[in-house]
Amino acid sequence: MRIDPVIKMHGTVTVPGDKSISHRTVMLGAISEGITEAEGFLPGEDCLSTIRCFRQMGIEITQEDTRVIIHGKGLHGLSAPGGMLDVGNSGTTMRLMSGILAGQPFQSMLDGDESIRKRPMGRVITPLREMGAAIEGTGEKMTAPLTVEGQRLHGISYTSPVASAQVKSCVLLAGLYAEGTTTVTEPTRSRDHTERMLTAFGADLLVDGNSVSVQPEPKLSGQKLQVPGDISSAAYFIAAGLLVPGAEILIKNVGINPTRDGILQVACAMGGNVELISEREVSGEPVADLLVKSSLLHGTEVSGHMIPTLIDEIPVIAVMAACAEGTTVIRDAAELRVKETDRIATVTENLQVLGIQAEAMPDGMVIHGGQFAGGTVNSFLDHRIAMAFAVAGLIAKSPVTIRDAECVNISYPSFFSDLNALQK
Repeated sequence: MRIDPVIKMHGTVTVPGDKSISHRTVMLGAISEGITEAEGFLPGEDCLSTIRCFRQMGIEITQEDTRVIIHGKGLHGLSAPGGMLDVGNSGTTMRLMSGILAGQPFQSMLDGDESIRKRPMGRVITPLREMGAAIEGTGEKMTAPLTVEGQRLHGISYTSPVASAQVKSCVLLAGLYAEGTTTVTEPTRSRDHTERMLTAFGADLLVDGNSVSVQPEPKLSGQKLQVPGDISSAAYFIAAGLLVPGAEILIKNVGINPTRDGILQVACAMGGNVELISEREVSGEPVADLLVKSSLLHGTEVSGHMIPTLIDEIPVIAVMAACAEGTTVIRDAAELRVKETDRIATVTENLQVLGIQAEAMPDGMVIHGGQFAGGTVNSFLDHRIAMAFAVAGLIAKSPVTIRDAECVNISYPSFFSDLNALQK
């Protein structure tokens, strides 16, 4: 995909539904009693993988564009899949579903694409085994494919070494099938969509600081939901609105959950003009429209407790930093190395290709502000890398070409058409 520099960006965009919430809608709907109906569902490849997996386990799911209807069969209504459960590129599907499968009375196997087979699954296998689960990975790193032999589980108090919503959610979902209370404690609180949604569906949940406890065998009931726009998808338009001279972009219906809003804090810290309009609550999630205006940015430090609130947005924050005055330091983000790609390596490599001074650190990067030259960069088949460097192309001296840009379909199939519409 070739991205040409632009002279203006103006208009309104509505980004796709939140990916995290869309995954959880299907999963909780499947193990609830009755019908769950959601509008604003994200029809990206990752979420469609979740639908396919639950259909294989006997759940009737109707999905038309952004509307999904799940006919739940209750906590114990899943049936043994007829073959391998293919999660595609979706780490969320594999990790969260492992928690549900650990307590089922059948065996299942999970696999995915080449990228998934490199991602660490030991972080969920370890606590699940503590609960009595029989789950096996591949090799020393316990990667996919995974084999799960359903067992009777018991509750545990688990202290996670990383702040990870996927680890936390996996253990809490397994806790629905365990004997006794299950508690997860994190070093820093990660995104809390699972807690909000479990409570809405009827689970007995207690949140105490960085700890979450769930009681077993709840009666979950189907819900009607409106999925807010994904702030991770909005981030690219936030960056474009701030960086393109004279730009003004209104991004409608964006989820601003405080465990996810780090991109807004960073934009403010860098001197960006982002205004929250019409703040409201939709299906238990805080939502607002974001008015973004062109701004002169300056460097900042991104670190500490803020990292879990913006971990997926760091590639595009790096693009913002490359155009800011001064130096930006990103640290405490070693988690980036085990995403779809090693995002510390891939981001710094692409920044350097486009003429920006950037150095990788074990847990982050240092970026010196400048101006993008044109050139050709790799997406590395990572949707967030492709979209971040599309923003770079808008403000570069000459065109930027992104290899394998179709990987944006994982989370935002209409990204390039939405980006183009704001240039007319």
